[in-house]
Amino acid sequence: MSKEQKAIRSSGWKTDFLIGFPEGLLLLFFTTYLSHGLPVTVQQFYTINTCIWLAVSVLVMLTAYQANRGDTQHDESTLSPEERRKLERLNISEPIIENIAAEMQKDAALWEETLRTEHVEERHFNKSTAIRSGLLTGIFFLTGGILPLIPYLRNEQFPTAASTSVLTCGIAITIFSFLKSRMTSQPAIPVILRNLAYTGAVWLGAYVMLTIFK
Repeated sequence: MSKEQKAIRSSGWKTDFLIGFPEGLLLLFFTTYLSHGLPVTVQQFYTINTCIWLAVSVLVMLTAYQANRGDTQHDESTLSPEERRKLERLNISEPIIENIAAEMQKDAALWEETLRTEHVEERHFNKSTAIRSGLLTGIFFLTGGILPLIPYLRNEQFPTAASTSVLTCGIAITIFSFLKSRMTSQPAIPVILRNLAYTGAVWLGAYVMLTIFK
């Protein structure tokens, strides 16, 4: 990065856990439940879901790294000379450009006030921290993703394994929600119910798609 702008970045393993674990859990829950009833062989089922599990984990790592890295183009709180020249080339009048610059400054001031009110810490970009965050997010994604897959690895009777996978995901998302409520100082019951509703929506989506493609 050419400048050391501050931005909201991962605050540690807790942030990475809260992002990576549920993404892995729900994605593999969806793909395993959807594919278990399709006309695929056992080996094809394992290959498809293992490839999804590993490939998406890499994407999650890269995304987490990029999120920590930030985007210097949008870190500026004022209208940069380059942006001003772009607006001028579009034949936008000077009063409108000045109005845009003023609105950007007001938004920046409001954002700073919001951060102070919510006690949110902004940090300078640190490459090693960003890499660590990316790796941890990927590891938590892999950990969450293996849980719905384990029942199918243990039992090749996929209808039975699917029921076990649903139960496993329900328990896992409940435990995760409780941990999340403690980490974020939120009431546990609303967080648990909300995440169970998300899990139910994922199951319903997979069930409907399976019914269509079966």
